[in-house]
Amino acid sequence: MSDSFEFMDDRMRVPIKMWTRAVPVEDQAREQLRNVANLPFVFKHIAVMPDVHWGRGATVGSVIATKGAIVPAAVGVDIGCGMAAAMTNLTASDLPDTLAPMRSAIEAAVPHGRTDNGGANDRGAWGVPLPLPGEMGEALCQLALQHPKIERASRRAGNHIGTLGTGNHFIEVCLDEADRVWIMLHSGSRGIGNAIGSYFIERAKEDMRRWFINLPDQDLAYLPEGSEVFDDYMRAVGWAQGFAAVNRDLMMHSTIVAIEGVLGLPFAAGIVAVNCHHNYVERERHFGQNVLVTRKGAVRAREGDLGIIPGSMGAKSFIVRGKGNPDSFNSCSHGAGRKMSRTMAKKTFTLADHEVATAGVECRKDEGVIDETPGAYKAIDDVMAAQADLVDIVHTLRQVVCVKG
Repeated sequence: MSDSFEFMDDRMRVPIKMWTRAVPVEDQAREQLRNVANLPFVFKHIAVMPDVHWGRGATVGSVIATKGAIVPAAVGVDIGCGMAAAMTNLTASDLPDTLAPMRSAIEAAVPHGRTDNGGANDRGAWGVPLPLPGEMGEALCQLALQHPKIERASRRAGNHIGTLGTGNHFIEVCLDEADRVWIMLHSGSRGIGNAIGSYFIERAKEDMRRWFINLPDQDLAYLPEGSEVFDDYMRAVGWAQGFAAVNRDLMMHSTIVAIEGVLGLPFAAGIVAVNCHHNYVERERHFGQNVLVTRKGAVRAREGDLGIIPGSMGAKSFIVRGKGNPDSFNSCSHGAGRKMSRTMAKKTFTLADHEVATAGVECRKDEGVIDETPGAYKAIDDVMAAQADLVDIVHTLRQVVCVKG
């Protein structure tokens, strides 16, 4: 039995399949879904994950298969944003009674957050920039030469690789159901990915204006396959996705070294390891046809694929194995999903609320993270129940340390 339901109205070209039973979906998100479902190049249907919520152009938590065009804003500006997790051979008994020094060590090892003057922390502020791996550096030089608006950001790529960023990005130390220690982190392609995404979103909008194409939302501007700008975008987005994966690998290494320093002993990590995108585009084959699949806040979940579905600060997270559900385009949710905006969260919750919600987790408990407090997100248990036909739960993780961007 499927956990999804389908709807369609006269404003839509293709139906929408939703895995959102018992999970709230705001009206604004439903309107965005209808807009996307009316685009002429959307294939088969839109698959909507239980963490769905409003986003730029397209909802976060949607899977959009297309033929002949791509919507850069549906991929977004944090291209390749995703998760990495590694099981260690440590158990809870190996951790110190006080975890504050461990959080401090991780915060010192991985550039994150913002500087006192509001600028994003990077390796320029924390130490020496890192050289990009050979082919990655060469490809970035070509990209910058072709598109001067990306050139400035390209000069900072060495400062950003191996760094966490801000907002909902995080590094966590977790315990699973057997009290084994895991390291988990969430980040993407940082400033260079943002520059690439922003540049091509604007290029798509320029083309819509040039061709007198009216859209219900200008952020649904698209790039037609076969055009030079489409090819440029696919090369650039592929590069940014590779950068994001390397970024997570470097942060994982820095975090392991920091924890070893606190414990005073080396340990094995990566006994089970996952590194997966949840904001990206890929060429795939579905329903017998070759299509472009955009997952905006969704994880690929082919049969046997391992993925990561994190909860919010103070909530459970999950290592999952995909079931390969074809109706979802082999996908699952990328997290709990916001149930309110950051502005609303700051108005709704107090610091005392946040302290109660994150009791037992060594993390920031200040006004600067109220917008990330658990109550701002959907209930992760409801989200998991709504997608029981998309994934199996392999491990359930609970946070004991959380470093926020």
